[in-house]
Amino acid sequence: MNFTPQGPADHDVVAVHHIKKFLALHDPIHARASPPRQLRNAADLYIAARSYAVVSLKPFPMPKIDVNLVAEILKKNQLDPKLLRQVIEEMNLAAQPEGPDGDKPPAVKKQFVVLASDPDNRLPKHDFVAWVLQIPEDESVATTQDRIFRGAYDYNASKKGRLYPAKTVGEALENVPAKFFKEAEVWVKSKVPVLVLKTDNQIPKE
Repeated sequence: MNFTPQGPADHDVVAVHHIKKFLALHDPIHARASPPRQLRNAADLYIAARSYAVVSLKPFPMPKIDVNLVAEILKKNQLDPKLLRQVIEEMNLAAQPEGPDGDKPPAVKKQFVVLASDPDNRLPKHDFVAWVLQIPEDESVATTQDRIFRGAYDYNASKKGRLYPAKTVGEALENVPAKFFKEAEVWVKSKVPVLVLKTDNQIPKE
């Protein structure tokens, strides 16, 4: 049985499981002018309990556990993948430190930029676009287009590709599923073209 007085938030709580033993074994803190009266209801029980020792309960330290370990435990117990992702995202958000005012800063939106070195001014003067791709480090960049073509050919030969074929490089990079390019060892980092900036590769002195 718990008694929490509606007073200041001092966390003082009387916890009594066997009230008769409690009253028999503990002496009142304050002397009484008359013998204690018979306990008839909850109000009398509360008044009597307040006359006895009050136990101050301190918060127990909560153990910390890594989010990745929680994810492994949930995955091991065959939690639904969609629910698992949602739980992990919420835990990661909860684990992020808050600012001094308790508000989290909004996420910064990012985009890809390709900066082309053009010290001889050979690139077009007008704005032009490009795609950001990746290929194996030990392979020649000259094979990049052939890899794109190979992925597009495989996609166009598929059931969906025969209905909606990729006719240009832009259509292929935007619409062809990643698995076709993965087999050709090319990874598309920007499905839509991005603006290319050029530089003369010099740092101004002022």
